[in-house]
Amino acid sequence: MANANGNGVKTAEDADESEIVLSVRDVTVAIEDKLILDKLSLDIKRGEILGFVGASGAGKSVLLRTILGLMPKQSGTIKLFGVDVDKASDIERLRVDMRLGVLFQHGALFSALTVQENVQVPMREYLDLPRKLMDELALLKIELVGLPPDAAQKFPSELSGGMIKRAALARALALDPDIVFLDEPTSGLDPISAAEFDELVVKLRDTMDLTVYMVTHDLDTLFTACDHVAVLGKKKVLVEGTIDDMLKSEEPWVKSYFRGKRARQLDLAARA
Repeated sequence: MANANGNGVKTAEDADESEIVLSVRDVTVAIEDKLILDKLSLDIKRGEILGFVGASGAGKSVLLRTILGLMPKQSGTIKLFGVDVDKASDIERLRVDMRLGVLFQHGALFSALTVQENVQVPMREYLDLPRKLMDELALLKIELVGLPPDAAQKFPSELSGGMIKRAALARALALDPDIVFLDEPTSGLDPISAAEFDELVVKLRDTMDLTVYMVTHDLDTLFTACDHVAVLGKKKVLVEGTIDDMLKSEEPWVKSYFRGKRARQLDLAARA
């Protein structure tokens, strides 16, 4: 297909557009007549780790659930891999869903299933595989996220908080997705476990060519793991860019969050 110049050559703009994995345009969401998101727009490029932040109750998880099709929107467009999810056929939507991985807040593991069985849930839902192969694939994912082999036969109640998050991540990676959605992945973890989880996410992004959409309030995660940050406020994306952009922003909430008393102090000279 020819571009705007009609010469069949991809322009830089076309190339950039082809790298957009998720495109949200003018999305409006209301719950019981209360407006939560108002014509919000956001893009995520392939291979990027996006940190999505905002005040409590601002609508971070609402947007995540809307993108995943778990909550309805009043207007706007959401495209995943260039597919408009509202206009997609059942087959197209199935193909898109198989390219997504999700880690819900607190892990959301099935308490009556072992870790191995939890990891196999997406495989059973979308694939027709022999039991032995599913066992092998599940064990591979469990090893990939840094859990010991014996964790496979444990139930969620037998795991620490950090192990639960890793098990949930293994389930999110079950189908070798192109993009993973992480909802507060380090919430409730001690600083060491949280730092180890951040390192794991970066390593998996690099080795599996993942794109990561991460809802978080953890400043350490934002500074150490995220390539790009988007700040939700006033029902829209207030500011987006790199950490350096956040540190330079004069938007009151952004300034308070990234340069306030509880903010991590960076050695700007070392980063220059």
